[in-house]
Amino acid sequence: MKTKNLSRNRAELLLAGVIIARATSYLFSKLILKGMGVFNLLGVRFILGFVLLSALFLPRLKNLNRKTFMAGIIMGGMFFLVMTGELNGLKRTASGTASFLVNTAIVLVPLLKAVWTRRFPKAKTVLSVLLCFAGVAFLTLAGGVHFGAGERWCLIAALLYACTILITDRLSHSGIDTLAAGIVQVGTIGVFSLAASFLFETPRLPSGTLEWIGIVMLAVVCTGFGFTLQPVAQSGTSAERAGMFCALNPMVASTLGVLFLGESFTVQSIIGGMFILAGILLADLPERNVGKKHLLQRKDVVRCAE
Repeated sequence: MKTKNLSRNRAELLLAGVIIARATSYLFSKLILKGMGVFNLLGVRFILGFVLLSALFLPRLKNLNRKTFMAGIIMGGMFFLVMTGELNGLKRTASGTASFLVNTAIVLVPLLKAVWTRRFPKAKTVLSVLLCFAGVAFLTLAGGVHFGAGERWCLIAALLYACTILITDRLSHSGIDTLAAGIVQVGTIGVFSLAASFLFETPRLPSGTLEWIGIVMLAVVCTGFGFTLQPVAQSGTSAERAGMFCALNPMVASTLGVLFLGESFTVQSIIGGMFILAGILLADLPERNVGKKHLLQRKDVVRCAE
C-alpha cells in the first residue's frame, strides 16, 4: 500500500514537528547515559517504540511488501550509524554542542548531492559550508586548539546524517508505503542496537523512575513520532529543504540543555552558533536569477522593436 504524498506545506509542517520532537531526545538521552550504555539505551528505546507502533498499525504492516520492507531496513541501518555517532558524542560533550555539530549535515547534503551528480557546488553552497565550519571552530576550539573525541563523533554523525537524508529522500519518493517503512526502520535500529549491546556492553533494563520516564519519552515522542514520520514528511518535500529544517534541532536542544541540564553558552559558543545558523539560512535562500530575468527583458525589447 502506497502512502499518499502530502502537500509541501503540510509535509514541511510535519517535518518541523519531527525535528523538534527528536531534539528533545538530547535531554532525555543525556540523563539516561549516566547509567546506561549507548547501544543499551538505543536497543531498549527503539524496541519499545517498535512494539508500540506495531500494535497501533498492525493492519498496515500486514500489507507490507518487499520493496517497503527493504527500504525500511536500509534507512534503519543508516540511522543506527547516525545514532551511534550522535550518542557517543553526546556522552562526551554538551547537548547544545552535540546538536549543533550533528546538524551541520544541512550543508553537507547539497555538497554530497553535487558529488553524486558531478556538478560543482554553487558559490552560495561553498559560502554556507565555510560559515558552518567557522561556527564549528568557535564551538570546539574554545580555550585553545582542542578537538575532543565527543566533537569527532558528532561530525562523523553529521556526515552519516547527510547521507541518510539523501537516501531517505530517494526511497520516500520511490512509491513505498512511507509509514510502514518508518516502522520497519525503527525496528531495524532496535535490533542492530540490541545486538551491539550484547557484543560490546552488558545490557540491562532501565532502573528507577527517572530512567523509565526518560525511556518512555524517547520511545513514544522521539521515536514513535520523531523517527517514524520522517519518511512520510520527506515524501512531500526535497532533500535540501529537509536538511534546512535541521536548524530547529540545535535551537531546541540548546534551550533544553540550558533550562534542565545546567549548561550554558559562552560568548564564543554563541558566536559559533550564529555562524552555523547563518550558513544554514544562507543555504536555503532562493536563487535570484536576476541575470536571467534581465536577459529575457532584453529579448522582449528586441522582439518589440522588430
